[in-house]
Amino acid sequence: MIRRLALLPALCLALAALAQPVTPPPVAARAYYLLDTLSGKALAAQAEEDRFEPASLTKLMTAYLVFAAIRDGKLDPAATVAVSEKAWRAGGSRMFIEPRKPVTVGDLLRGMIVQSGNDATIALTEAVAGSEEAFAQLMNREAKRLGLRNTNFVNSTGLPAPNHYATARDMAVLAAALIRDFPDRYALYSQKEYTWNGITQANRNRLLWLDPTVDGVKTGFTEAAGYCLVASAKRGERRLVSVVMGAQSDALRMSENQKLLNFGFLAWDTQRLYRKGQVVANAEIFKGTSATVKLGFDRDVWLTLPRERFEGLQARLTTVQPFVAPYSRGQNAGIMKLARDNAAVAEIAVVALEDVPAAGFLSRGWDTIRLLFR
Repeated sequence: MIRRLALLPALCLALAALAQPVTPPPVAARAYYLLDTLSGKALAAQAEEDRFEPASLTKLMTAYLVFAAIRDGKLDPAATVAVSEKAWRAGGSRMFIEPRKPVTVGDLLRGMIVQSGNDATIALTEAVAGSEEAFAQLMNREAKRLGLRNTNFVNSTGLPAPNHYATARDMAVLAAALIRDFPDRYALYSQKEYTWNGITQANRNRLLWLDPTVDGVKTGFTEAAGYCLVASAKRGERRLVSVVMGAQSDALRMSENQKLLNFGFLAWDTQRLYRKGQVVANAEIFKGTSATVKLGFDRDVWLTLPRERFEGLQARLTTVQPFVAPYSRGQNAGIMKLARDNAAVAEIAVVALEDVPAAGFLSRGWDTIRLLFR
């Protein structure tokens, strides 16, 4: 039987108005994507599932796997790495490492992230997987796990290669995962320059100088890919990730990302509706050691809507009853529906916040009789 439970008074709030479409500004690029990382909502997109060469945006996945190897104790940032001839001879942007000059994993990370060095990138992949080819297999396996549904990697650098492609949406998801999973390592992406072998190179992400809220992440360029940039900015609690692929100049990839970030922060807002573990109802339960079970959320619940529209909506909890023990913590218990004027805005899964074991024989028998007369 479907029942609507009365909510706790503090949660019977006006939550949000059903959003009318919010039009993003025109963006001069082949594809773009703007993501709010708190709610996971896409705020603007164009050709976001079309496949393009990602150029050095590829190095986001390389960094993700190197960070994971460090986290798992498979790679030491202070360890010295042997530079192979393949790494030394890498074309394109370079850190200028040399086969007989010691270089640490930490040095190579800065060479890859700040300088976008293809030589540093290959040296790191060989340190992790033995060869760039083996590392590319790890990249694709991780891409699948992260839900990058239209991405395929052939190398770790982003140098042009057949069947090497990605989408704007996938690059945003990847960048958000890197920031979420490796917050301490992510700080490397805000470093503005790095010196190695007597050569100082500036970070190509010029938004680091133009917008103090921008703290990453990666540029890319090839003739086929055009000018690409994944950027991220944090203002208050909110973090946005913007992706521009296929711009016609370095200046445009900067200005169009800045345009997207400003649009996302100014036109949209994200608010936390519920906290992880917050109780929204105490539901009656039968055949258990307790007469009720606490219901709520197993994560913080964030909602993104156009600004000034967080008003006028009702929250209603719908459950399928009766609840019968045993019931486990985290077990699905219902849906919190947010709506206005009979128009749905969001549906959020509600779970049990506690275990309710089965009661003894006599209590279960009595509740069996009670259930017959419900």
